[in-house]
Amino acid sequence: MPEQLGFDLPSVPALGRADFLVAPSNAVAVAMIESARADKLVLTGPEGAGKTHLAHVWATQTGARILSARDLAQHDIPELAQGAVAVEDVPDIATDADAQTALFHLHNLVLAEGRALLLTGCGAVRDWGLTLPDLASRVSAAQSAALDAPDDTLLSAVLAKLFADRQVTPKADLIPYLIRRMDRSFAAARALVERLDTASLAQKRPISRALAATLLDNDQGPAR
Repeated sequence: MPEQLGFDLPSVPALGRADFLVAPSNAVAVAMIESARADKLVLTGPEGAGKTHLAHVWATQTGARILSARDLAQHDIPELAQGAVAVEDVPDIATDADAQTALFHLHNLVLAEGRALLLTGCGAVRDWGLTLPDLASRVSAAQSAALDAPDDTLLSAVLAKLFADRQVTPKADLIPYLIRRMDRSFAAARALVERLDTASLAQKRPISRALAATLLDNDQGPAR
């Protein structure tokens, strides 16, 4: 069978619940999102751990709108508070007083309306750097769900999903090879798959262990 070459097709992440990969590192967070019983919930975890994916799952369950914390100051907060809201990347507004004030008012109005609020961000809430004391205290008091770093099984599944999002089916030996050599994080998995796809298109070569070795040898030295 000829080797599969890449095609310049859009990467379309699958963000439904059935597409989220459950493992011990994220099972508690998934259960909390699925129960959707808390009026406010904070979802934390490393970059690329699945926070956005779970925010979409939660939004589907609750009918929520999803927006970036950086954009809050440009929105009509009372109008937003008429429904459930998911606010992503809250640590990004640590130096933005206007956005923090907007989030503070959104928090209060959403709960006053009996709606639900989901906040996401990397790292523990205490490290988000929020400088508005009333907002920081309210966020710290929220129920929190954490996504942990992946084990080999989950990281392998994430790589397979990232390739599938790009309509690529890797050979059976590629993912185990990548697991042995890559940085062990979701963010590294996403970046590596993107680099492989880009290199495949640019060089008109299939995505394979040989191509991966070329890329990784440039980063890490001789192949193992």
